[in-house]
Amino acid sequence: MNSNYSRRQFLKRSTLAAGALALAPEGVLRAQPAAQAAAKRTAVDEVTLGQTGVKLTRLGLGTGTRNGRVMTALGRDEFTKLVHYAYDQGIRHIDCSAGYATFEWIAGAIKGLPREKLFIQSKLQGGPGDVLAGIDRQRKVYDTDYVDSMLVHCMVKAGWTGELKSVMDALDQAREKKWIRAKGVSCHSVPALRASVASDWSEVHLVRVNPQGRRVDGMEEVVSSPSDPVNDIAPVVAEIKKMGAKKRGVIGMKIFGEGTLATPEDREKSIRFAMSLPEIDAIVIGFKSAAEIDEAIKFVNSALAAPA
Repeated sequence: MNSNYSRRQFLKRSTLAAGALALAPEGVLRAQPAAQAAAKRTAVDEVTLGQTGVKLTRLGLGTGTRNGRVMTALGRDEFTKLVHYAYDQGIRHIDCSAGYATFEWIAGAIKGLPREKLFIQSKLQGGPGDVLAGIDRQRKVYDTDYVDSMLVHCMVKAGWTGELKSVMDALDQAREKKWIRAKGVSCHSVPALRASVASDWSEVHLVRVNPQGRRVDGMEEVVSSPSDPVNDIAPVVAEIKKMGAKKRGVIGMKIFGEGTLATPEDREKSIRFAMSLPEIDAIVIGFKSAAEIDEAIKFVNSALAAPA
């Protein structure tokens, strides 16, 4: 009996000692870095795009710099290597379009990568027509059953939501068919941007944004953008704030002003600005080298780690 009692005493005291050790200041201090690491945000985190339920990495790979000509200049094999390098670094977000020179290259570039882990965003070119057939063609060219996000592309007019209602209706039908998972718009003027925010139809916004105002949306409706416009960023930020209030999905583009932000300092400044806007879920950058991917990941991680 004494032996059993001693054993029970020993176990009780051991448990109490272990609990006291766990609560000791040194133990608490050791636990803090692990908790901080778990909460750390990075460029390759999966985030949710607004209220769509669709997930994507915070940093995305653009395939359309200067309509994709920058990427096709690499050659098909090097482009494929770049896509796989981005994937190996944790980037699962690829921005495409039927109008980009890279359009026919995407299927080969993502071949062998798990489709369920990728977020593929694409865009419709032109106005009304057989939109469903166009979306079906994109699925076939990409060799995928569905596109995660499909956008009406490059809107510049304040009245686009009225003029392209048939296109918007077709996108709704495509989502019912499960050909697309989310729908939205990219804009290239502030009037078009305002119309997209005012409309209840848009779920996803692809927005040109950088603090230097390089190739971001301007106040006027435009038919074609100047070669190197510099605009006031405040109206764009005001619309981004409204998007956030409406729980829209927001992806920032032209983060590097389509390559016009040539210094590391300018590029880091732009990334920090985008990361400072809580309404922006993710950003997409048109990379042409592994070094550019590495730099962007470093800048995003640094911006996210900075005190608010």
